[in-house]
Amino acid sequence: MQRFFITLLMIISMIFTLVYFYSVPLIKQKVFEIERNASGIALNSVFSLANKLYVDTEQYRRQALDSHKKQLQTVVDLAASFYESALSQAIEDGMTASQARQHVLAQLTSLKYGDNDYIWLADDNGVLISHPDSRYQGENTANSERTDGLSDVYKVINLALHQGEGFYQYQWHRLDSKQPVDKVSFVKHYPQWGFVIGSGVYLDDLDTDIERIRQETLQELRAGIEEIKIASTGYLFVFDAKTNMLIHPNANIAGSNFPKLINPVTGNSIAEDLIRIADSGEELYYKWDRPNDPGNYEYDKLSLVRYLPGFDWYICSSVYVDELRSSAEQLSKRIMVIAVIALLIALLLMLLFSQWISQPIKRLADTAKRISEGDLGATTGIRRDDEVGVLAHAFDTMIERLRDSINNLDTKVAQRTQALAEKNRQLTLASASMTHAKEALSEAEQRQRQILDALPVQIAYLDAQLNILFINQPFAEIYQHSKTAIINQPFVEVIGARRFRQIHQQLKTAQQGRVSIDEYNQQDSRHSMVCKRTLIPCFNQANEVNGILILIADITTEKDAERQLNAAQRMNAVGQMAGGLAHDFNNLLTIILGNLHSISDRYAKDDQRLRYLEPAIRATRRGADITSRLLSFSRRQPLSPRLINLEPLLGDTIELLSRSLPTEISIECHTSCQTWWPFADPSQLEDALVNLAFNARDAMPQGGTLSVITQSIEVTEALIMDTAVPPGHYCEIRLRDNGSGFSSQALTHCFEPFYSSKGHGAGSGLGLSMVYGFVKQSNGYINVQNNVDRGACVTLLLPAKQASDTAVKPCGESPTASLNHQIQPPLIEEHSKLICLVEDDPDVRSIIRQQLLTLNFEVIDTHSAEEAQRLIPLLPTLYALVSDIMLPGALNGIELANGLYRENSHCKIILISGYSFQSKEKPINPAFSMLTKPFDLTALKQALQDRNKR
Repeated sequence: MQRFFITLLMIISMIFTLVYFYSVPLIKQKVFEIERNASGIALNSVFSLANKLYVDTEQYRRQALDSHKKQLQTVVDLAASFYESALSQAIEDGMTASQARQHVLAQLTSLKYGDNDYIWLADDNGVLISHPDSRYQGENTANSERTDGLSDVYKVINLALHQGEGFYQYQWHRLDSKQPVDKVSFVKHYPQWGFVIGSGVYLDDLDTDIERIRQETLQELRAGIEEIKIASTGYLFVFDAKTNMLIHPNANIAGSNFPKLINPVTGNSIAEDLIRIADSGEELYYKWDRPNDPGNYEYDKLSLVRYLPGFDWYICSSVYVDELRSSAEQLSKRIMVIAVIALLIALLLMLLFSQWISQPIKRLADTAKRISEGDLGATTGIRRDDEVGVLAHAFDTMIERLRDSINNLDTKVAQRTQALAEKNRQLTLASASMTHAKEALSEAEQRQRQILDALPVQIAYLDAQLNILFINQPFAEIYQHSKTAIINQPFVEVIGARRFRQIHQQLKTAQQGRVSIDEYNQQDSRHSMVCKRTLIPCFNQANEVNGILILIADITTEKDAERQLNAAQRMNAVGQMAGGLAHDFNNLLTIILGNLHSISDRYAKDDQRLRYLEPAIRATRRGADITSRLLSFSRRQPLSPRLINLEPLLGDTIELLSRSLPTEISIECHTSCQTWWPFADPSQLEDALVNLAFNARDAMPQGGTLSVITQSIEVTEALIMDTAVPPGHYCEIRLRDNGSGFSSQALTHCFEPFYSSKGHGAGSGLGLSMVYGFVKQSNGYINVQNNVDRGACVTLLLPAKQASDTAVKPCGESPTASLNHQIQPPLIEEHSKLICLVEDDPDVRSIIRQQLLTLNFEVIDTHSAEEAQRLIPLLPTLYALVSDIMLPGALNGIELANGLYRENSHCKIILISGYSFQSKEKPINPAFSMLTKPFDLTALKQALQDRNKR
């Protein structure tokens, strides 16, 4: 044990000596280099910060210039928009085109923005037609004799005329100065008006901001440098190329010019030496004084210099050499002291450890020797809680288990022999069971083959190399081969190169581990069919594709059924929508028509009122006609075209719309079609105008202006609307609003039936489709587009003929003449007879009740069939039942009428409905009268007097 201790002592001493002589000098050198590099790192950090600030400054300059350029583009665009709208407004106010142009140019001359910036205009000949400086207003920039910069403006105008638009830099002076400065202008050519519009920004405005930012950057850098310390008294300082000291911790030097400060080592100016080594990687050694020893230039210093070309700065570090070395010396001494202390502690610990560990190891060795001699009862007798105790306990336990193992070995050998005999018997039984399982598996495979062959699906399985490993009988029959002839053959050879190219992409998808499905048409000798081909990848345990399952099914029948189902669903949806709209709309028309007839009957002799009522009655009947067309919607509707005098037709239409549109929407009409009149169906044209007006109303929920403009035009050149327009005379009708306009999707699908952009339930989608159908049937053309400023414009182009080609019929009979046919009918002969009225809509119920009262009947009305069913038994003198068919609740009008007919077959029954009602489940009794909404008093009276009906 003593030899062990002495050996460890010698080894540790040698290691310590080697570490000292090989490490301490290196550490001293490295610490010196680290301290010196710290100066460079601090310098580079400050340089990076300054460079970033410069980059940020330049980036700000570019961003500021880009921002001004975008502002100039916006200003020019706004000026053009202002010119267009102001010119149109001036012309509408009665000015001539020339007067309007001069008026708008005068307004633009006084327009200012920003820092006294302005807008100027020059025509295509280079004449300044709008400029805020009176010296240049009306001047011709092409005059090369001028020396005040106009020739540069002329060049810019020429560039804009050739390029359309662009940014250009040239010399120009401010409005309040004669000194020319750099200026960047955006100039854009507007050929439709024959001039260019320009506006610019002066670059010295940007330079002022950049100088301000540079001073802020210098202040930020000064604050950062003051916080940086190198070694004990080292520091950083900054001067510019003119040797002006920008930043220095010594207040006597900061802000001064130091070209006369001399380096005692080289005899040169310190500024020149610093500038010479800038960014060269060299260090400048020179003599300098200390703060505690001023004037004594005997102390070595070290400096590094970086040059920042952006700001034209020199950034320098300065540190005393002896301060760099002091850290290394101090670290070396501390390492030596720590090493000596560590050596002494290690020696003490080794001594204690040798005594503590040697005694138990000796006892373990003695015990092992006794056991090797055959004494299996020997133990170590060591009881400790450390690793040696664990080792001794494990040794004693091992000896004890060894004794038990020897005693149990013979017993286990006997038991193992018996277990082997039992295993042999089990293997014999397992072999017999495996044979039986193979037979069962073979039978199952045969059944699966029969099942797969019986399936009406072509099945094939390919390996990873696309060789066929399995097919069923339908697959073999398709390619007219036996199954055995196809198995193990390449898939491409079996199906052919052409079909392989068709399925190649699907195979690649399946080989990538994704299921692929494709549908295709297949033609054989008997018929054509639609097939669905599914490729399913199969994976091994490594999740790699090792096979592909191909399933091909004939889905011709399913596709036919799907097409038939889709067609039936579309027709059913159209029918349901049409029926619902017709029912609700006819209820509204019944209310309107009934009230209008009541007013016309009351004021039958008032021609002034009748003049307003007649268009409303016509419009109501036209609404009923629209409902009828909705039930059997078709674009090939019969038309009655004739020459149309637009002025009275538009007058009636606008009169109708003025009472239908919200008060926030104003209507303007401008017509100029006195010589050439459109040739079309007037009623359909009026319907189209109403449809378009209602669309404009929906696009202006906050109100606005709807303009109707008509004019006669002659097409002589190529004109494209929905299709190409051939040459000829046409009447153009434009409806223009300032609403929300059309979306891109709506512009594409607006003419499609049932397409609506108004949201769910907000529109039927038939309006523009019906307008389109009418225009095309009239050999006309239509165009929908959004306005430049706001809103949309719909243009109709209808064939036109001269008004003198045929005699023009009056727009209609006089109001009194047309209403004389609707004078109140004679009162019915029966008086004071009781009628039960059943109608769920309160307004419709009120109208019909009033009509029955006018016919001198007594009326009891109710809103549901259930309530009427309770009332009828209480009315023994009931003369007639007038009931709507579609009623709320479990009982409808037909069931109510059938019940009354069974109880009282002499009671007259009249059923009313918003649309033609037909039902196989609940047919209408032929004995009942049927009225279709809307109906008037005459129709109701005729139904009550019809003696062929109950």
